[in-house]
Amino acid sequence: MVSATRPVPAAFPWAEAWTTVGVTGTNGKSSTTALVAAALGFDGHPVLSATTLGYRLGAREVPTPGDWDGFLALAEEAGREGCTRAAVELTSQVLARGHAQRWRFDIGVFTNLSEDHLSTHGSWEHYLASKAQLFVHLGPGRTAVLNACDPASELLDQVIPADVERLWYGAPSRGPFLRGPALAADRVEVSARGTVVRLAPSALARELGGSLEVAMAGEVFAENALAAAGAALAAGIPGVEVRAGIAGLAPLPGRFEVVAERPLVIVDYAHAPDALLRVCAAARELASTSRLIVVFGAGGGTDPGKRAPMGAAVSGLADLAIITDDNPRDEEPEEIAEGLLAGARGGRAELRRRPERGAAIAEALGEAGPEDVVLIAGKGHERGQTRRGERRPFSDREVVLGLLSEDV
Repeated sequence: MVSATRPVPAAFPWAEAWTTVGVTGTNGKSSTTALVAAALGFDGHPVLSATTLGYRLGAREVPTPGDWDGFLALAEEAGREGCTRAAVELTSQVLARGHAQRWRFDIGVFTNLSEDHLSTHGSWEHYLASKAQLFVHLGPGRTAVLNACDPASELLDQVIPADVERLWYGAPSRGPFLRGPALAADRVEVSARGTVVRLAPSALARELGGSLEVAMAGEVFAENALAAAGAALAAGIPGVEVRAGIAGLAPLPGRFEVVAERPLVIVDYAHAPDALLRVCAAARELASTSRLIVVFGAGGGTDPGKRAPMGAAVSGLADLAIITDDNPRDEEPEEIAEGLLAGARGGRAELRRRPERGAAIAEALGEAGPEDVVLIAGKGHERGQTRRGERRPFSDREVVLGLLSEDV
């Protein structure tokens, strides 16, 4: 699996001085990449950030084609502006196409692995092998930042070259520590205003001042912050700058984004069982003794095996679950919904089926009291809905704000 040349040569002479952090995994890639970029750029150095949410050069969003040529063009432009640091989100599809052999990555971050994209890769093994490409091509002395609570990290550890440093991190919410972490959460405090991570004692924890603060709410963002902090420290960024950069990042669009407060309305991109379970758990914690209402669906053309676990994840934590259409694409929406219902039946939630997404959101808001929490999951930042080859404008966030403004 390892190329003959390590480290991978710089793509061009102007990229020789660059330090690049690559982030991969099933969930949390965009948030972790953005947190890494915030830490790398706190000192004012321009940072190129590439995620599925878009491309940024420092604070400036730059419209860029989401392909290899677009990335290279933007990187060259960034280099002319003095940029020598980058944080790049890497999907399994991009890695399978050889991106980690085209661009030199100095630090690789692994967030987690759960069932997703199996219809694309054909098997779990191919999916993991695609993720592994980021790490097997790291050069001697570079760093792999690995989730100590995810079993897939141990499989990655077996194929990463021995001369690559390992930095293990973890939060107990994912499970027991499988390796002794260099950076770990001792306690996580979540509120609608964000997340505070109290760090377990360690050398890196001392360097970070004993805690991390994130403007995004949920224990999953504790994991993301730990991973980002580990990567930034490995890149040589002082701990005080890492901590301040992470704390200063504003919530990302569609990533547990709070769009209203009474009731508390949250829009999130979660569209796989593990991610959905975690955002529902975070919303349940915020709801406390009030009701949790969840609006969700599943995309067409994806692995149907994940739908029943998605339904179970929601139904086990919500008081009311409204199953609606996501992006049906070329599948029959009722078949998708039945897969979700198969897992949701028997849980604590009252179940309803409302195919039209806007109507489902309206029903959820109409049901909610001022102290309740409404979670709208699946599409997050997306601004369209795809059905039968046609994409029409649609934004969960804009629908919520429109409906709430009518009530004022």
